[in-house]
Amino acid sequence: MPEPSPPSSRSPLASFVVIAAVVAVGAGAFAYTAGWFSPDRLTPAKLVDVLAPADGPALGYRRNHAKGICFTGIFESNGKGADLSVAQVLAAGAYPVVGRFNLATPNPGAADATVRVRGLGLQITTPDGGVWRSAMIDPPFFPVATPQAFYELQTAAHSKDPAAMKNVVAAHPEIAAFGKWATTTPWTSSYAEDPYNSLNAFLFVDRAGVARAVRWSLRPAAEPVPIAPDELAKRGPNYLEQEITQRVAAGPQRWTMAVTVAEPGDVTADPSKAWPAERRTVEVGTLVVQRIEAEADGPCREINFDPTILPKGMSVSDDPFPAARSAAYARSYDRRTAESKYYPRTSAPQTSGSAKP
Repeated sequence: MPEPSPPSSRSPLASFVVIAAVVAVGAGAFAYTAGWFSPDRLTPAKLVDVLAPADGPALGYRRNHAKGICFTGIFESNGKGADLSVAQVLAAGAYPVVGRFNLATPNPGAADATVRVRGLGLQITTPDGGVWRSAMIDPPFFPVATPQAFYELQTAAHSKDPAAMKNVVAAHPEIAAFGKWATTTPWTSSYAEDPYNSLNAFLFVDRAGVARAVRWSLRPAAEPVPIAPDELAKRGPNYLEQEITQRVAAGPQRWTMAVTVAEPGDVTADPSKAWPAERRTVEVGTLVVQRIEAEADGPCREINFDPTILPKGMSVSDDPFPAARSAAYARSYDRRTAESKYYPRTSAPQTSGSAKP
């Protein structure tokens, strides 16, 4: 398996380090709370701090996935997931959603073409008081297997030692699969054209009390239009926000939610390993995005997309990352809300470049 080179500022691995940062924070937070490290060596606060760019964090913003835009809509459940879980959200019906399209960067001013990984945060609520929150990204798997590996990767990304990243890659050869995804999968020209994946394994519990390990994905109805990063750059630094705003204004955008069910022996604690393609997949409903709103005044601004917030009938599995992310997201949320005076309360996507649906 070829060994990737240390990242440059524009390399695919460098783009990966951006996404690694947010998960590394969560990983380290979990490691601390689980007692894997002594408190004087690693805390959630230290890990959130390490996310910051050289000139410091963007005060009032999320510590990663800082650039984003809100949406509202509905989740149309078709009832096919009711055999997997008693959660009301999987019973046939239409349920309100609030979500957020985003880029995996701590810089809210980053140009779209400089960030390889895109994300979608989602909150679905049901009449029984259930809340399902999910933080998904477009890669089909995580780049490394463990929270410790994420911590090592993030540390190496900030190291001045030119051998640091090379050593991490050598110690975690599974990272090569992410490198291949980042360099061979075409970029798309719209948030609406991307798939989004939970990556982590969760448990769905049915009426008989049987728990099944699952992962889920959102599959876009829109046909992907490949675009080279250089071409995306020509369309302006905030093209994706402009484009999705215009696209949704012209008509709702849809994604099919597909739940993949693990079989005995499938690894559930390692999100770097994709499950076999022949695993049972159930299409449980459709996400319909109906309205786009600027984040500063939008309904997603105050939502912490904590993946451990789940309705009755769903729970975390032995995958350590959701708990890790939960701890980190909480720390990030506390900081950005305390810094709210620095955050602009009115905003709109900047208009440099032209947006074409």
